[in-house]
Amino acid sequence: MKKLYLWVGLLAMGYSYAQKISWQKNVASSTQDFLSGLAVTLDGQYLVSGSSIQKNQNPSTGNGQQSNNKGYDYHILKLDQQGQKVWEKYFAGNQNDYLSATTATQEGGFLLAGTSFSSLALDKKQKSFGSSDIWIIKINENGDEEWQQSIGTRYSEESRSVTQTTDQGFVIAGSKSQPNLLQAQGKGFGSKDVLVTKLDKSGKIISQLILGGKGLDEVEKVIPTKDGGVLLGIYSRSNAVDKEDVKTKNENSSSHNSSSPTPPTSTTQNTPTSEITTNYQPKTTNNFGEGDYWMVKLDKNNQVQWEKTFGGNQDDHIRTLALTDSGYIIGGESRSQTSGNKRAKLEEGTDLWLIAVDEDGNGQWQQSYNFKNRDILMSLNTIKNPSTDNHQPSTKGYLIGGYTQSEGKLEKNDETFWMLCIDSKGKEVWRKYVEGKDKKKEERLTSALLARDGSYVLAGTSAEELGKENWKIVKLLDSDVEDLMENKNLQIYPNPVKDYCYVEIGVDFDQADIYVYDMTGKVIQQLQTRNKVTKINTSKLPQGIYIIKANIPNQQNKKLTIKIVKL
Repeated sequence: MKKLYLWVGLLAMGYSYAQKISWQKNVASSTQDFLSGLAVTLDGQYLVSGSSIQKNQNPSTGNGQQSNNKGYDYHILKLDQQGQKVWEKYFAGNQNDYLSATTATQEGGFLLAGTSFSSLALDKKQKSFGSSDIWIIKINENGDEEWQQSIGTRYSEESRSVTQTTDQGFVIAGSKSQPNLLQAQGKGFGSKDVLVTKLDKSGKIISQLILGGKGLDEVEKVIPTKDGGVLLGIYSRSNAVDKEDVKTKNENSSSHNSSSPTPPTSTTQNTPTSEITTNYQPKTTNNFGEGDYWMVKLDKNNQVQWEKTFGGNQDDHIRTLALTDSGYIIGGESRSQTSGNKRAKLEEGTDLWLIAVDEDGNGQWQQSYNFKNRDILMSLNTIKNPSTDNHQPSTKGYLIGGYTQSEGKLEKNDETFWMLCIDSKGKEVWRKYVEGKDKKKEERLTSALLARDGSYVLAGTSAEELGKENWKIVKLLDSDVEDLMENKNLQIYPNPVKDYCYVEIGVDFDQADIYVYDMTGKVIQQLQTRNKVTKINTSKLPQGIYIIKANIPNQQNKKLTIKIVKL
């Protein structure tokens, strides 16, 4: 299983450039813990996820049972808006299980996706297919399991990224490795292909797709698109596959039993990948260099709509994707000079390379940025202009986060986290370093997310020596970042609402009273909150229009009002 260790000096006790720490959370460990991701819920809480070895677990902790596993388990920690622990959970098999991707779901829970080497034991309710499988667990907002699913063959599969689609189903993007013999039998394209699995909201496998060229292809990111499909960002070291090869693969696939597995429960019978109808889609373009950005757009039925390759004559490594009002923005690192279809110049070492494309994958603009030595992109967040006249908000710009890795002699700002702000056309607005003063010897950034309130949340590991990594999560306040964000006194989303909505108060306060009124002026619900984002249960309200008011006592009894429509 591929693991990325990122050396940075950012998770520290002091910052400059008008930055300050809102809160910091440390999770101690005596072993080498892996932190893989950070998800932000609609109500402004955080799920920190990774893999840990449990030591001397008490039966009253974790999932309420003694873990007999000596390897790595899924490890998740939920924090509230103030950085306080809400709950902490482990999910264990009898071998190593590595949690690689998480996403917050539309109803307030989470989907966990990772790579499992375990068989049926402890929390894993499905037996192993082969060397490694993809293990998926759906949990509610309290961390309780709702269902789980396993995906695999007798070879090796691993999870890389996961997202929820507009139909409330899920798409799991990972890798499928196969030996040369399997490729010769028409069951794979290269040494490593991309495996895309679509699930419905109950965990039933709907379809599977294998994408690949003649070499190695690794998916880095999957994001949902407005039309119910997804966009895949793939690091490709492959050339195109012959059309005759594809015909053979699809004929082999259709000869298998195409019955779908039953929806998973606590005793789900697992169905091997070979028993599910699997489509094969080859890479149709050759690489420009050693490694390229390969973009693949899938529709809501998991079928390929288009694919595009971007690259120069050297190695270009995609990292992440984001939606814009007119298409998508793609970000990664480039070692290529102007060549292939790369139009941005290389300044020094490895540069950041961003490409904006329309909804059909056609290039709009591309730009490179340099912080010296090897620049690593870690996060890409879209900043929206406020919406007016009931129109959707437009893209204002992008906030990019990463660090510069030294190559040889360590320069002043190497191994230090930076932020870069650009406008909607890629023009640089400002850049700054996040400088630490009390960092430990070994520090690695894993994830950086821009919150709705303009704060920046950083998650990584920190240790005095390798092999004893602690998790560290820091919420950073920055006046320049806050100035970029849309600032409204009161927001409701989604609106119209069905079963729940979120009330976001955009002013500072210690405590607020929230009221829900019907159109006769009767108070339907009332609650107190100290959170900027509060979840409201609207499932029992009849259809109609309601008024939500927020009363803030410490601001001269300021009252904020907004309408909602209950469907």
